[in-house]
Amino acid sequence: MNERIELIRFVQDQVGGRGVFFACATAGVERESFSVAEAAVKAGCPAVLAQVPAARTGDRKAVRAFFEELASLGMPVLAIQDLEWNGPGLPVEYIIEMFEAIEAFRCRKVEVQPAGPKYTAVIDGNGGRLHLSGGWAADQMIESLDRGVDVYMSTAMTKLYTGVMRLYDQGDREAACSLFYRMLPVLAFTRQHLDVSIQFYKRLMVFQGVFRSAVVRRQGQPYDRFHESCGRELIEYLDRFTREY
Repeated sequence: MNERIELIRFVQDQVGGRGVFFACATAGVERESFSVAEAAVKAGCPAVLAQVPAARTGDRKAVRAFFEELASLGMPVLAIQDLEWNGPGLPVEYIIEMFEAIEAFRCRKVEVQPAGPKYTAVIDGNGGRLHLSGGWAADQMIESLDRGVDVYMSTAMTKLYTGVMRLYDQGDREAACSLFYRMLPVLAFTRQHLDVSIQFYKRLMVFQGVFRSAVVRRQGQPYDRFHESCGRELIEYLDRFTREY
């Protein structure tokens, strides 16, 4: 936890007001979430992202109480991470209720299965007032933009994600699709498992000069010699593609 707090302070200092830094306070132990969120607020972070603790899932009052207590720490913006790898996540009625009751709650990151109908249900439920970001469902990016998602988590392909969104926002959906389709080989490879995704993007960021090492301390799914081989090919593909773009 101390390492996370140190990292949050460091990143906030580096950002220096040039952008909005969302500090993630999700933790396996509930009290750690509050400690990290409190540290982020003290460091001046404008936004805190958090997921409801597993023990409170399914209990409407307990879910709301958790986020109300978190928001009471004083962050300007509270973003709720709606995450369930193989399910629908938080019920839409919970989300709408909390949006109306918790002033700081203005953003939501969606990582559920399936994501598309959840985006639409929330947008329809509050008239599009809640800012929505897409996460793991990046291979459905064009569909989600059609549905009204505001922004996407870009991993290490920031330039390409930004390009797709800029073209889409300019009204050139066809060009946005063409650019997005060129990203699909990488998305198909990385979406086979979260651990494969993490290990690939760490290697990509080493290649880009962002990281010095691709070491993953908590490795679950192995990144074997075939992953390494295909991953290198995709990194070279991305390098050529990004330079051209």
